[in-house]
Amino acid sequence: MDFFINDALAQSGGQPGAGLTGLIFPIALIVIFYFLLIRPQQKRAKEHKKLVQNLSKGDEILTNGGLVGRISDVGDTYANVSLAEGVEVRLQKSAVAQVLPKGAMKAGLDKADAGGKDDTGKGDASK
Repeated sequence: MDFFINDALAQSGGQPGAGLTGLIFPIALIVIFYFLLIRPQQKRAKEHKKLVQNLSKGDEILTNGGLVGRISDVGDTYANVSLAEGVEVRLQKSAVAQVLPKGAMKAGLDKADAGGKDDTGKGDASK
């Protein structure tokens, strides 16, 4: 058991102030964790809560699952989202990851429709 306790410290009763220096490292570690991990996470959670509270009808959103749509109705905890004409889903407001700028949904659909079509509209233009 000699490798756990330094013989010189055990015989002399320890160094005065050794308890204080032993506490500096754990306290510094807690402070570093607070500023690097806890505080930024709290800030992101606060921003997301504000985003969810400010959702309104007509906002274009991106969900955590990757769906893009326009809000057609908003309740306390749920929102109805129109993904396409005639396609509507109901989801929790907390599942909204981002509010997109107005017109982003239409611009994305136009890009997707134009990409990869030849003049006839029946295939890939690169072939």
